[in-house]
Amino acid sequence: MDLIADVHLTDGPVLWFAWAAGAAGFAWLLWARGRGWALSAGAALVLAAGVVAAVHWLLIYAFSTLPEVLPRDVLAWFVAVVFGLFLWVLRLWKLRRRPVAQPSAPAGRGAWRGRTSATAAMLGVLLLGAVQVNAYFGLNHTVSDVMGTAVARIQPLESELERQPAAAAPTALAAWQAPDGMPSGGVLRKARIPGPASGFSSREAYVYLPPAYQSAPRPALPVLVLFSGQPGGPSDWLTGGALRSRMDRFAADHDGVAPVVVVVDPNGTPSANTLCMDSRIAKADTFLARDVPQWIEQTLDVDPDHRQWAVGGFSFGATCALQMGTRHPDVYASIVAFSSEREPALAKERQKTIDAGFDGNVAAFDEQTPLTIMQKARFEGHAVYFGAGSRDPEFMAYMDELSAAARRAGFAVQATPVVNTGHSWEAASDGLPAALDFMAERWGVGR
Repeated sequence: MDLIADVHLTDGPVLWFAWAAGAAGFAWLLWARGRGWALSAGAALVLAAGVVAAVHWLLIYAFSTLPEVLPRDVLAWFVAVVFGLFLWVLRLWKLRRRPVAQPSAPAGRGAWRGRTSATAAMLGVLLLGAVQVNAYFGLNHTVSDVMGTAVARIQPLESELERQPAAAAPTALAAWQAPDGMPSGGVLRKARIPGPASGFSSREAYVYLPPAYQSAPRPALPVLVLFSGQPGGPSDWLTGGALRSRMDRFAADHDGVAPVVVVVDPNGTPSANTLCMDSRIAKADTFLARDVPQWIEQTLDVDPDHRQWAVGGFSFGATCALQMGTRHPDVYASIVAFSSEREPALAKERQKTIDAGFDGNVAAFDEQTPLTIMQKARFEGHAVYFGAGSRDPEFMAYMDELSAAARRAGFAVQATPVVNTGHSWEAASDGLPAALDFMAERWGVGR
């Protein structure tokens, strides 16, 4: 079972097989004699593009299911899949029109073989489209990621790893020395974070504890709170974000020292969107700015100095991180934002967000957005790291606008395109090492 669970979906044999099956499927579905078939196939391609464009428009502007347009690469693969489905329907229709006297006759057997071949070809096209869309977003790298088996095996946070009230305070990081026999890697645990002040009910959080945390005495480690994209959940940082391997690599370069990372849920369900604000939707801001920090301080041995605390995320999570870092700089002194939106959004049309969250009160919404806050407040002594996929022009433009506003507001800023990535988890995963290096100096973590 582990052998199957560890099979990679974004490279290696699965990717090669998907390309072979998809290419062969398209070739079989497209091949036929006669000008009439060529015209039918051309019409099917145009219709497929129209259907995808219409559904995409409806999801964004009519039903407000998506707050941002889908990447062009993803839309192109959707067109390819729908085109394959239309070709399959045309093939079946063409086979059905052939006169067949008896099902047992050779012609009947030929029609059956034709239908089977057409269906196999269509499934090859579907497989290629699914593999390519998954590869673009970079969320599920293995079969285990799709099935959730690796995440399901993560154990609850045990008392031995929690803060002991009677124990001595953690050693100052500058004075701490790595002991002999310290583990080579960090550990992942899961926990429920209550919402006494907000009344918010979140999904399980995930906690990364670096090797230094597992030593005795423990050093006073910095804190990094992370949020995932939407739709999605905290476990996305473990799969698409490759959090453990990235943090273990950072710890290995810094004598076992890395931040304690808490991946928090700001939404409650995979499809919900709280805007990371206190609004008629939920008291998400109170949960993230009061309940979460309180739980971390009471449960984990970390540095109580919030100048050593950072907040970060990808896509929706990056937007949320910017909101936390600008509205609550006393809680989160630094920000790590990968592919942040310009501002929180439930829909592409701004007014729909304001109507849903603030009963149409534009001023109430505006005063909570990072761009507005950065126009009015100063953030000297605070820092923000921006990253966005170099093949993601919309979010690259957001990064440029937000980073310029942050510089004017006094933040120490670094904005770095993540090369050869789009609006995908690769932007966060590949960009995280550089973001950690940027934060290391602020955390006092030297090489």
